[in-house]
Amino acid sequence: MKALIVEPMKAPYEEEIPNTLAALQKTVGGTIQALYPYPDEVALICHDEGKLLGLPLNRRIEDYDIIAGTFCIVGLSEDNFKSLSPTLIQKYKEKFAALELYIPLCD
Repeated sequence: MKALIVEPMKAPYEEEIPNTLAALQKTVGGTIQALYPYPDEVALICHDEGKLLGLPLNRRIEDYDIIAGTFCIVGLSEDNFKSLSPTLIQKYKEKFAALELYIPLCD
């Protein structure tokens, strides 16, 4: 399936990945969590314990949270994930194009 990969301090890029749990876990580097913060039929797949493991902070997701580590955006079908449409790939590439740098203010 076509997914949009968003790594810390890198521009988002499109990648073809298998639609399997193992492939999604490999993409984010561990156990996955699916979030649905947008009105589009998309899922944001991230590392379930990214912050606990100290993965680098990546992008702010609206007023929801800051995602730690690599995440991907995939499309949604009725009961599974699916490829993102070209329109949604472009929309989320633009949304996450700006790199975000987070500086800790204390230990």
